Amino acid sequence: MPDPVSVSDRLRGMVPTLSVGVLAADLMNLERDVRLLEQSGVKILHFDIMDGCFCPMLTAGQQFVKAVKTSLIKDVHLMIQDPLPKLESYVAAGADILTVHIEGCLHPHRIFQALGQMAGPAGKPVRGVGLNPGTPLSLIEPLLDELEMVFLLAINPGWGGQKFINSTVRRVETLREMIRKSGRNILIGLDGGITRGNIADVAKMGADIVVTGSAVFEGKKVVENAHFMMDAVMSGQKG
Repeated sequence: MPDPVSVSDRLRGMVPTLSVGVLAADLMNLERDVRLLEQSGVKILHFDIMDGCFCPMLTAGQQFVKAVKTSLIKDVHLMIQDPLPKLESYVAAGADILTVHIEGCLHPHRIFQALGQMAGPAGKPVRGVGLNPGTPLSLIEPLLDELEMVFLLAINPGWGGQKFINSTVRRVETLREMIRKSGRNILIGLDGGITRGNIADVAKMGADIVVTGSAVFEGKKVVENAHFMMDAVMSGQKG
């Protein structure tokens, strides 16, 4: 039997680090691109799951998460309405991290309690809550005892070509203080609008996990781009 906290332990041992969005890969050559990520030293593969209701785009589902064969941690970001009935299927599909948006939940506390009772191929998934840029951080304060991670979006989900929202800097600072006061060891993730051009500044914000996609796959220089982004994340924490 796998250690039920092994995924959480693995994450805490590798941060700060990068989570790379798989939908930005060449989907006609997905196996090749995933292997290149593995060779580059990337440890986390990010899956953006959109249902066309929570946000305008419709992407992939449980079967896609399951079909991707990799040693990378599967970081599944659910941008969907009413996620509770679907959680178990994503955990069974291999989600190691499962992030649920508070804006799509009628009873968020119940969702994270239920998720805490589930186990997949690698044990219990890391429970994350996602927040859109306009969502007050105060909404997640009652949930902190049920979380291992908070993901802040720096763009609004579902629209391409958006730029990183600068007020995210203050939100990270506020969130860090909230977590400190809670006494919980909760990881902070940042997602949206993160490019080669701003990764150095983003890294200085001190997030544990930084999500990026196109910046790694552009120009078909997967390994080179991944090294650049990972180096920036680690250097930013040291600076």
